[in-house]
Amino acid sequence: MTTLLYRGKEYAQHKEAAPSQYVELTYRRSVYATKKQQATPAHPVLTYRGHEYQK
Repeated sequence: MTTLLYRGKEYAQHKEAAPSQYVELTYRRSVYATKKQQATPAHPVLTYRGHEYQK
């Protein structure tokens, strides 16, 4: 059983830690840029309290 410390008080953890699998993250600039362009419209219309604004 693990003892946790939070703001000076100790707590007992009753659950076992879940085993986690490690995932290596990669950054592919061209894929990211393409997906970002597809996800956002060219000129989104924003509405605030009934008034429309363009970004």
